[in-house]
Amino acid sequence: MEDQLLFKNNHVQLKQNMTDISIRPIEQKDNAKVAEMIRYVLIEQGAPKVGTAYEDKALDQLFETYQNDRAEYFVLLEGDEILGSAGIAPLENGESTICELQKMYFHPQVRGRGLGQQMMQVCLNFAKEHQYNECYIETLPTMEPAQKLYKKSGFDYIEERLGDTGHYSCTVFMKKKLV
Repeated sequence: MEDQLLFKNNHVQLKQNMTDISIRPIEQKDNAKVAEMIRYVLIEQGAPKVGTAYEDKALDQLFETYQNDRAEYFVLLEGDEILGSAGIAPLENGESTICELQKMYFHPQVRGRGLGQQMMQVCLNFAKEHQYNECYIETLPTMEPAQKLYKKSGFDYIEERLGDTGHYSCTVFMKKKLV
């Protein structure tokens, strides 16, 4: 069966090989599972615990953190299991026209299936709808598959860090024009 992408009420439903996959805004009940998944992925990728999302105070309260008109955090579910997530929010201490793609992580069992591209599109659509002109992201040098996805999505490398993310271990900076 061919992949089908359906948008409905801020939810994305994707049929992939007869499996129900959906992308929807985070709910409060998702907080613990999303934090657990992100920390698992960071450890699995050999990322440092300091200077990354691993130690973010907000990681255990993502639903509450994204309660802002110009921010949203999305989860990717296969059935009822959270296997990926990403968010858009204003860049901390940055220009109001620049958003940040934040905490985009996927469990190994869903990688390589085009779901990162689907999540990216959901996030960038949200950013455009909320009048951001540019999107910024930071990542680790070792996360080359993620960088490949960002490049494919139109992000370019930039030399300097923007804003104040607190992720000083992330030393790869990228930005995309949205308009």
